[in-house]
Amino acid sequence: MHKLLPTALLGASLLLSAHAQIPDFQPRWRLEAGQISWTVRDAHRDQLEMSGRQVSAVIDYGSDAQGRLALKRTVVWPMLRTLPDDTHASLMRSYELGITPELLIDGRAAAPETLQQVRFDGMLTLESALGQDLTLVRRLSPSPDEPALVERLELVNRGTRSVRYQFKPLLRSEATAAEAGTHGAYRIQVSAAGREGELAPQQRVAVDLVFMARLANEMVHVDTDEAFERRAAKLAQWRGQLVLETPEPALNTMFDFAKIRAAESIFATRGGLMHGPGGTRYYAAIWANDQAEYVNPFFPYLGDQAGVESAFNSFRWFASYMNAQYKPIPSSIVAEGRSFWNGAGDRGDCAMIAYGASHFALAQGDRDGAQRLQPLIAWCLEYNRRQRDATGIIRSDSDELEGRFPAGKANLSTNVLAYAALLGAARLAEDLDPAGAPALRAEAAALRQAIDRHFAARVGGFDTYRYYEGNDKLRAWIALPLSFGIHERQAGTVEALLSPQLWSANGVLTEAGDSTFWDRSTLYAFRGLMRSGELERVLPYFRYYSQRRLLGDHVPYAVEAWPEGQQRHLSAESGLYARVVVEGLFGIEPLGLRRFALAPRLPQAWPRMALRQIRAFGSQGLDISTERKGSQQQVRVSAQGKLLLDTLWDGRAPLQVALP
Repeated sequence: MHKLLPTALLGASLLLSAHAQIPDFQPRWRLEAGQISWTVRDAHRDQLEMSGRQVSAVIDYGSDAQGRLALKRTVVWPMLRTLPDDTHASLMRSYELGITPELLIDGRAAAPETLQQVRFDGMLTLESALGQDLTLVRRLSPSPDEPALVERLELVNRGTRSVRYQFKPLLRSEATAAEAGTHGAYRIQVSAAGREGELAPQQRVAVDLVFMARLANEMVHVDTDEAFERRAAKLAQWRGQLVLETPEPALNTMFDFAKIRAAESIFATRGGLMHGPGGTRYYAAIWANDQAEYVNPFFPYLGDQAGVESAFNSFRWFASYMNAQYKPIPSSIVAEGRSFWNGAGDRGDCAMIAYGASHFALAQGDRDGAQRLQPLIAWCLEYNRRQRDATGIIRSDSDELEGRFPAGKANLSTNVLAYAALLGAARLAEDLDPAGAPALRAEAAALRQAIDRHFAARVGGFDTYRYYEGNDKLRAWIALPLSFGIHERQAGTVEALLSPQLWSANGVLTEAGDSTFWDRSTLYAFRGLMRSGELERVLPYFRYYSQRRLLGDHVPYAVEAWPEGQQRHLSAESGLYARVVVEGLFGIEPLGLRRFALAPRLPQAWPRMALRQIRAFGSQGLDISTERKGSQQQVRVSAQGKLLLDTLWDGRAPLQVALP
């Protein structure tokens, strides 16, 4: 059984110095143009997830101790709901390597597949030797539109003589019980057409294996050529939007893959398009953190139409739970919108939603859309006001970790997000309802002061924040104030985040003294440290983290957590990675529907960098570039070829840009 565990927490390799040491990193994978590849030399297994509108697949793959291919496909159909119709009620099946067309070579069973190389470019390719100068190449992709995973098996004759081959047909069909599904019986089918003939030297032949499920009375046709072509077209589209250009190919590629994972995990549910985290557990549902807070604010920058629609749809679903009694909005709306989950009580969800909705509205730059979101933002802000205690702090039952770690009666996360929500609402008001903006700004300033009074503390030897009253251990979420421009405790917080107490080989630990890590808090830390002007200090950590996630033993995306979930490739974490670049490295911060601040912090070792084809703020193609000019930077901003800004920048106060 493979283990998706950290190879080592820093342990003895961390010196008890001011900053945690960055461990040596030996990549398993090699970076190539637009893809990564692993030349197999040892036993190793990994997994990754790929998604389409009606299907998601977690692929476990690798090489066993004898060098043979190990493969399992876990296929999830989120809209084929099982009973009870709860968060995890997606139809799902797993298929081992043995579920494959039988292959005969010259009348005898082909030799076992010896894995030689693995490639990933948004589709997964597994290349194995069969002996006799034969290679079998498996290429796996979800269908972008149909409820199917497609696996193409391509036999290649690399020898000098012809061979006789036969792929035997495969058909496995299963009908589920009608009483076990929300929509009756489902038909699950695995099929491959037979094929035989003579394969000449240097020639190849392919058959397609399709894993598909449907309603029992529904007809679904999967055109496998079209599935691969449409997947390739979507990958090219995502790569061509929001393009990062730096001198470091690993960062550029990790950013490209983050866009793919963030944008592909959107499902065509009966409740509309819904972004889902994935991980074989979280589909056809939305969360106040994963969707509203983490990934929705990213979609305007990417400009992916389905992503933007899924964001609006998620806010519409949250708004449907607004009520006159100000009972909390559920943490999660599940089962395509038919039910909800609130098992952790109030996690500060209204702070998450109000922040995410206001940031999304500003970045989208669409007045009509912003006006549609205003009632939800206003309701959530009023809910937060009703949770304030006498000190001005907002109370909540828990936080987004849902009781896994203590959060007290009032936590730093809820309050900082509530502050960011007020600031975002004030900026929206300046464009939509100017008379309401001063009161919102004053309220934000008062909450910021209350945060400092209540949470400022000396913890772990650093002048930083306690996470809740009584907390005496450093926590990862002390990064949140830096992420949202709260700098009163910046110096101590920076030192704490980069100290051996919190920094590990897998990023920031959830709590000092514990081995648990969640990538989401590490990604917030990167963003906050960059935004605070600490780029040179944090860049080596960000580079190491990116290379490890892209080229290490578990690739190629940001992960959820460990030990919980065994580092699943949940989708919203990839959105957070992309936001490190957009909001951290380039320092983009929405100021209005057509205005933003900009602080493109060019590392000292880089001559230039750019972020191109940005779709935010109503633009159809915004480019930001900067290059070094002595001790300053030349910063240029253009929209669809028209120059909006061309100035020398000293790297201090952010620049401001207004679109026409």
